[in-house]
Amino acid sequence: MKRVLIALVCLAFIVPAFAQTAEEPASKDDVILLLRTMQSHDMMRKMVEAMLKPMHQMYHDQYVKEKDKLPPDFESRMNKMMDEMLKNMPFDEMLQAMIPAYQKHFTHGDIEALNAFYSSPVGQKFLEESPAVTGEAMQAMIPIMTKYTQQWQGRMQQEIQEMQNELPKKTGEAPASKN
Repeated sequence: MKRVLIALVCLAFIVPAFAQTAEEPASKDDVILLLRTMQSHDMMRKMVEAMLKPMHQMYHDQYVKEKDKLPPDFESRMNKMMDEMLKNMPFDEMLQAMIPAYQKHFTHGDIEALNAFYSSPVGQKFLEESPAVTGEAMQAMIPIMTKYTQQWQGRMQQEIQEMQNELPKKTGEAPASKN
């Protein structure tokens, strides 16, 4: 009986050492499989393409607003540059760079569960619809972001002006005149 008990205790400690557990850190191969399951390369490309339309619209709006300050070909040049930049985006390098972050934050079991989800019909639908959702969300957010950044630019310019006005007081010099 003692031998059986000792054997069971030994097995209790030895078997888990050889078995891969859910709490084990995700391996590089685990993450690569997940990124493939999620079609990450294609997903990134589609998201970039989905963001192009709102970005082109942003350049158009900027041109319309400031056309007296910009060259006539501003919009086409900016769109061409943006298209070229996104077309040549190093997606493979970016995916490789992401692997350690996934390994840091997800266990082997987490990755298995994510693979199961993204392999399911709803997971596949999520992957298929995400680029369109991202593009539409960007279109909806651009006016908000534009308004917000304009407010902050105004606030920052006001703050800079106030700092410039304080400068002569500290040095005892007369304020510089505006021309």
